[in-house]
Amino acid sequence: MSTATIARGLEGVLFTESALCFIDGQAGRLYYGGYAIQELAEKSTFEEVSFLLLHNRLPKADELKAFSDELVALRALPEELIQQIRQFPKGAHPMSMLRTAVSELGMLDPREDDLTPEGLYQKSLSLIAKFASIVAALKRVREGKEPLAPRPDLSHAANFLYMASGTEPTPEQARLMDVALILHAEHGFNASTFTAIAAYSTQTDIYSAITAAVASLKGPRHGGANEAVMKMIEEIGPVENALPWVQNILANKGRIMGMGHRVYKVFDPRAGVLEKYARLVAEKHGKSKEYQILKTIEEEAGKVLGPRGIYPNVDFYSGVVYSDLGFSLEFFTPIFAVARISGWAGHILEYTRVDNRLLRPDAQYTGPLDLPYVPIDQR
Repeated sequence: MSTATIARGLEGVLFTESALCFIDGQAGRLYYGGYAIQELAEKSTFEEVSFLLLHNRLPKADELKAFSDELVALRALPEELIQQIRQFPKGAHPMSMLRTAVSELGMLDPREDDLTPEGLYQKSLSLIAKFASIVAALKRVREGKEPLAPRPDLSHAANFLYMASGTEPTPEQARLMDVALILHAEHGFNASTFTAIAAYSTQTDIYSAITAAVASLKGPRHGGANEAVMKMIEEIGPVENALPWVQNILANKGRIMGMGHRVYKVFDPRAGVLEKYARLVAEKHGKSKEYQILKTIEEEAGKVLGPRGIYPNVDFYSGVVYSDLGFSLEFFTPIFAVARISGWAGHILEYTRVDNRLLRPDAQYTGPLDLPYVPIDQR
């Protein structure tokens, strides 16, 4: 029998090298391609961050324009996919719909199985462009409305909001969406990114790999956590209930959604950025109840959980921001996917540039051996 050390959840296991993302969980630092997330959130755009994740460098002005123009040209969805979206069960979760829509995109692409570097790159651009269009169409159809055609004159974030709502967003709303997409675009080898690479390492097509990633992101312990935070707020009710609620949870060693992270042992740097925007939303747009509840939970829980390295993560404040932008609870995780598609594609491109080695972990066998086979009539 093997005596190898078992790493449950693959924690601490290194299976490849990457220059796309650096996370220092002890110090609360996050970098995309060497750039601090705070700087990117303040100064960059989702298009520029997507270029960074696909090319591992920031673009020059003409490169960014050409890249953005390519995304604009790829936004429109095939009519067959729009018809399919109209037929989805009305009660299905949007993440299940998104998963199926991505799979359908692959079936509609005659170059689905083109694994060349150029083919992979072009399909990556198409997926980044179309994810926003798919989620917007899902929202419209779910509300009994017709999907809208994309607007070539709007940025990625602004066009997403327009296609989802039918109204051109204000510059403030577009910027808020842009920041949210930047913060969620990449985060190292999380469950969904690892799933995408594991699938693509079999030399399947990128649509299949991204479909698997969407399925992984759907889980409440990954992308679905932001939904759980807003459900928690609804459960608490009035602001004055927040303090006794969190005290009761702490006394009974319950779990507070949106607090704690597998990597960060201090305040998640993305949560720090989003907290600022959630505060602005509360002050300007009447979301003070939600914000006050979250601040009460953060402060009271921090007294007990902070010394144990448990702090708010990116999901803690994101729901308040998405709600203010007009999205209902079930669309919070699909928005996460609209952002993370850039990270998924970037990692697949990076992994395949060096050596697309098939991932094949092992497990330590703990069962019996050489059992005698007993005929079924004697068992």
